[in-house]
Amino acid sequence: MPLRDWFSRFAIDLSPIRDYPHFRRPWIGQSISFIGGEITIVAMPFQVYELTHSTLVLGLFSLTQLVPLLALTAIGGAFADARDRRRLLLVTETAEALAVGGLAVNAVLPHPSLAVLFALATVASSCFSVGVSAMRALPARLVPEEAFVAASSLDGIYYGIGGIAGPAVAGLLIKFVGLTSVYAIDSVSFAASLVAISGLPPMPPLDEATAPGLRAIREAFRFLVSKKAMLGFFLVDTNAMVFGMPLALFPAIADRRFGDATLVGYLYAAPAAGALVASLASGWASHARRQGVVVVVAASAWGGAIALFAFADRLWLALLLIGLAGLADQISAIFRNAMLLAMTPDGLRGRMLGLEFMQVASAPSLGNLEAGALASLTSIRFSVASGGLLCIVGCLATAIAFPALLRYERAAAA
Repeated sequence: MPLRDWFSRFAIDLSPIRDYPHFRRPWIGQSISFIGGEITIVAMPFQVYELTHSTLVLGLFSLTQLVPLLALTAIGGAFADARDRRRLLLVTETAEALAVGGLAVNAVLPHPSLAVLFALATVASSCFSVGVSAMRALPARLVPEEAFVAASSLDGIYYGIGGIAGPAVAGLLIKFVGLTSVYAIDSVSFAASLVAISGLPPMPPLDEATAPGLRAIREAFRFLVSKKAMLGFFLVDTNAMVFGMPLALFPAIADRRFGDATLVGYLYAAPAAGALVASLASGWASHARRQGVVVVVAASAWGGAIALFAFADRLWLALLLIGLAGLADQISAIFRNAMLLAMTPDGLRGRMLGLEFMQVASAPSLGNLEAGALASLTSIRFSVASGGLLCIVGCLATAIAFPALLRYERAAAA
């Protein structure tokens, strides 16, 4: 095979952007607003610490994101299945933009209020949590099923760029233009997404919808349990995040292993860089049929890279291994998202994507707790290495327990 053709197999598939304008416009709008959101995610805890100089309050501030994600994501999924998804997104994103605008007003005051900062951060996170399922369900209405993998890969581009550029840009903006301008920039960035979404056609439920409530959420859980391949990849990812997620230890690793606590920024950026590479080189993914096998292999590769990272005493090697872990995780995420869209009827997609996002958002927190607790009882190296190895064991055990996941093929869903 000529070298040019070989490289072309890995180049990202741009057909969803090229061929489907209704996908292209919200993709561009979300790319802009996502970077703005990443800037605010850095700015808010910075302001909390500036006002209090308390690590306890800084820890409590994380609840403004975690609690809404756990409490409202599934409810938002139920609304996404029972209401017009376009209208739901216009409401939630407008409310979120207003909340971030309120942060700018609070920041410009001579004495910014910590209580207002907590309240507005909770409102913004709540709006995001209610709307995220509808946003993630959009591609299923905007592109055909054979383009689901390519669409998921394209979403990974702005996640990767935002994860790398957002924190870096936030630091510069906070230093040179101040917190008020940072919040104002994010609030204005929502306009790009709102304009794009407003140009979409109405997206009411295709069939008779279950009214939002506990019954609707129970239906989603019953559907998840009935789909063994889907339940399998939910468990594979949960296992990978709980046992192979040592992000909480990065500050200590930077300080004790590499002798410079300021290097922690590079450690945090490396997984996003790997994820971006995975998305840019995802052309092969559209041709993969055994998608369940890819998920298991990718999640196991994440665990292997993390286990090796435990023994990396040179910074360049540590960054390379964490980057490879991020690459493997993004490959798993691309296929998990495509499989979820393909396996789920439209009337359940909002709820299922809500459950999946709730799992994705909460499992890393448990992983950080596990890594920190085990490191305090043993050592940082043992905590990281054992977590990576347990991740591999858990992935293989789940694959054995759920053979439907290994048997899953793209054509079977169609």
